Amino acid sequence: MMEMLGAPGAGAAIALENLFPPLPSEVILPLAGFTASQGDMSLWAALLWTTIGSVVGAIALYWVGALLGRDRLIAIAAKLPLVKVADIEKTEAWFAKHGAKAVFFGRMIPIFRSLISIPAGVERMKLSTFLLLTTLGSAIWNSLFVLAGYRLGEDWERVTDLVSVYSKVVLVVVVLALLAFVAYRTMRPGAGKRRA
Repeated sequence: MMEMLGAPGAGAAIALENLFPPLPSEVILPLAGFTASQGDMSLWAALLWTTIGSVVGAIALYWVGALLGRDRLIAIAAKLPLVKVADIEKTEAWFAKHGAKAVFFGRMIPIFRSLISIPAGVERMKLSTFLLLTTLGSAIWNSLFVLAGYRLGEDWERVTDLVSVYSKVVLVVVVLALLAFVAYRTMRPGAGKRRA
């Protein structure tokens, strides 16, 4: 995409990465930086278009959350094993208190980079606030990787080696948290009964 479209191609790849998290931004962004270092696009264009791509992908997921809505989310939660309506209510209360920080910092955490847009949409975070926080968080994350790829040149793949460790740590933490949640719920099956 970058060879065909230049910097807009890098933006399109990052927009797709937001919608399909298995596509790794940790590869796309340093590669965009390397491409800029070869003169195939300008560095500023790479930074601008990858940030635009991040925001476009995030907005799409925001609207998925908004269309899903609270009532549908609660209906889905009520049908899931081990999940209770009270869990959704606690998450809502947490998001009401920490939503701005979650959206901003979430843009810099693998896995959550994309997913954080959905609860923002469900909770109907003010769109201008969501856009500002998403743009700032995405610009920081993208700049780190694009600039690293630019500086490293043909060794840009070293960035992916370093970030894969970070991604694996995040994944391990998520898996451990899920296991702890399942263990807690199965050990205390009567706690926090579902409400209609």
